[in-house]
Amino acid sequence: MRKILSLFCVLGIASAAWAETSPSSWANLSDLQAGQNIQVVDMNSKKHSGTFVNVSSAAITYQETTGEQTIQKQNVQRVKLIENRHRLRNALIGGGLGGGVGAGVGAGIGDATFHSCAAQQFCIQPVGKGAQTGLAALLGLAGGAVVGAVVGALWPSHTMVYRADSH
Repeated sequence: MRKILSLFCVLGIASAAWAETSPSSWANLSDLQAGQNIQVVDMNSKKHSGTFVNVSSAAITYQETTGEQTIQKQNVQRVKLIENRHRLRNALIGGGLGGGVGAGVGAGIGDATFHSCAAQQFCIQPVGKGAQTGLAALLGLAGGAVVGAVVGALWPSHTMVYRADSH
């Protein structure tokens, strides 16, 4: 039953990705609003960042610190909308994933490093194997959650608006 459920999840994700709108249409640029932050990558892979001004069927215009710039359509490789959305959501997802991985790794290390005192004459053992494993999992959970939350918060939220066809 688990294998079937996993198969449906994988197929569902693949179907959702396939159903995305194609970023290869120049017409997608007409959805941009003046003043939005964009990044234009030209055919030489040089990145140009600024605020969107307008688009025509032949070119895209954006405002840089040095002034207004226009790049012809045939010279544009990609256009991304630069957004700083979903930072909290990404931090929570990253924290959850990091915490889960950290707890698993911590539990594995705690279990693998336990040494019993049964064969020794003198040994101080404040906790048993289960408690050591649990404490290590708790430490791993805390550390992984912090690292995951930081990575999630810093994860960029850029949307590909246009990508030139490779052929």
